Amino acid sequence: MDYADLLSRLEIFFSEVCYSALLKAVQDREALVVDFSDIEKFDVDAADCLLEGPEEFFKAAEEAMRNVDVGEELESQIHFRIKGLPESQTVSIKNLRSKHLKKFIAVEGIIKQASEVRPEIVLATFECRACGERIMMLQEEQDLTTPYMCECGNKRGFEMVERKMVDIQRLEVEESPEALEGSAQARKIGVFIKNDLVDPKFQKRVVPGSKIVVTGVLDDVPIKSDNKGKESKRRDIYIDGNYVEPIEFEFEEIEVSAKDEKRIKELAANPKIFDLLADSIAPSIYGYRDIKQAISLQLFGGVRKTRPDGVVTRGDIHVLLVGDPGSGKSQLLKYTSGLAPKARYVVGKSTSGAGLTATVVKDEFMRGWALEAGALVLANKGLVAIDELDKMSTEDRSSMHEVAEQQTVTVSKANIQATLNAQTTILAAANPKFGRFDPYQSIPEQIDIPDTLLSRFDLIFPIRDEPNKEKDTLLVRHILKMHENPEIQNPPLDSDILRKYISYVKANVKPKLTKPAQNVIEKFYVGLRSKYAGTDEVSSVPIGARQLEALVRLSEASARVRLSDTVKKEDAQRAIKLLTDCLMQVGIDPETGKFDIDRLESGTTSTQRNKIKIILTLVSEMQKDSADKSVLIEDIKAAAEEQGLEDAEEIIQKLKREGELFEPKHGHIRRV
Repeated sequence: MDYADLLSRLEIFFSEVCYSALLKAVQDREALVVDFSDIEKFDVDAADCLLEGPEEFFKAAEEAMRNVDVGEELESQIHFRIKGLPESQTVSIKNLRSKHLKKFIAVEGIIKQASEVRPEIVLATFECRACGERIMMLQEEQDLTTPYMCECGNKRGFEMVERKMVDIQRLEVEESPEALEGSAQARKIGVFIKNDLVDPKFQKRVVPGSKIVVTGVLDDVPIKSDNKGKESKRRDIYIDGNYVEPIEFEFEEIEVSAKDEKRIKELAANPKIFDLLADSIAPSIYGYRDIKQAISLQLFGGVRKTRPDGVVTRGDIHVLLVGDPGSGKSQLLKYTSGLAPKARYVVGKSTSGAGLTATVVKDEFMRGWALEAGALVLANKGLVAIDELDKMSTEDRSSMHEVAEQQTVTVSKANIQATLNAQTTILAAANPKFGRFDPYQSIPEQIDIPDTLLSRFDLIFPIRDEPNKEKDTLLVRHILKMHENPEIQNPPLDSDILRKYISYVKANVKPKLTKPAQNVIEKFYVGLRSKYAGTDEVSSVPIGARQLEALVRLSEASARVRLSDTVKKEDAQRAIKLLTDCLMQVGIDPETGKFDIDRLESGTTSTQRNKIKIILTLVSEMQKDSADKSVLIEDIKAAAEEQGLEDAEEIIQKLKREGELFEPKHGHIRRV
């Protein structure tokens, strides 16, 4: 098809098929966005021309739009955008080859990096200094192209007098994790977008972490050569973006049909729905009903609230599993990350703080700095499963603090100051330092995670591998049956309906607390705290405000499962039972048998704090009578025993490790 024929066909297309859309685009000063199927239905040959020779097609399309009578002169800023390419033209980033060069294709992926928006010259007018002749030149190369020679014979002395600029931005698009096979490395490609695609109102679509489909032309540029002045024969590829379309931002984006909705409502009305959900989470792993129920509530989540003063209360429920090796923690994490449509699975040792949150990197193409998103940002409004949390370095792990509570990632590096959304649910797993979980030691003593991060987890579950003849028999039979027939274990709810169920709930159900539910939570919280309140200056604190927030989130999640707009009494009771079961395992002081949230969050119970206070007071008082300000350890132990403190030696050693006491000479101690 020659150019004139293509032009006439496109004029008919714009004047007949999409005239009203063109009129609206002209009035609103926006781009004309057309679905590829509309072009294909109108003229198959024109559609083929677009796919095989996009440069000529878009040149003809822009001329055709100007030739159509729209009541006013068509301005140059009306651009022709095409979306909805067929699957045959959607190419995986890893499969892009030289045969795709200069073709119109679509690529799907997640924005990993976005540069700053910068202007670029597309048309320049040069004036000859000898005769004053003006020469206009299109700028299609990377470097500025100047005239070779003027008609008067002048080869030098050209001055740029006019220029036409467009704004340009470079994106780095990475393959989606669900598109990867096995342990394949996610491939990336650069995408350049211009004009209306970098308008401020369009920019919310192109932030790091957004999942998009890019349509455009695959092009190439020379890779920099070491030999100065010589162009390398090796090329790098990029996409000259025509349109950017966001897809599947979160659970809510999954399509739910009328038939699916009917099935979801039937499930929600089932009185055994919570058992069905627990049985559908990693069915190949035997047991762990409480943990599976917690994970199912975590997937539904609570309700995010933004108050008039700007304070935001997160709705995401964070869960931490701490336990013995070989107990199935990683399998639970893997299964859960596979269930959520926008999820990431990361492993502690091979994860950095930048890989988790965000960082600023040098942009070689745009000669500036670019913002690059990490897993927690890429999974915004999704889920991140972090395995081996205890193996991460302290510096890297500290980057999670802001995400876990404020649900944002703030970056202030180079000349970029940005705050990215990370409304991400965290499911993490950690192993105890010495191999096995010890119920007589606190969580912070057993895993190398700071108490400031531990306190941000709503539920912390210990997983213990204890010999038990009855349980072991059932476990062995379950595993052997799975090996005999791997397909025998069918979950009550398959992954597809479960994803749709969660999607439907997150989009439509925003429950509110009723008075009966508030009374149940208030009675439990106040009753438990007042029971442990004493006259002692350092009394035991059974639960705190963060556990209260967790109760509300779990109650809301329970109501959402039932598709209820109100949180009822039974929802609050279910949340209380789950939290109490969790605290019974990890939050009880073995010395007193009481709940003590400090044992869970800081590792030091109120009983231990009282003992520490006694020892430090004794040392301070006895130092006053000493010439060299040091005290015999034996004297301290004897004085402590008189006050009923039998483990003074252990507490002294602990205070020495923490730097509160030091030993100036053998057998003597003094306060720092």
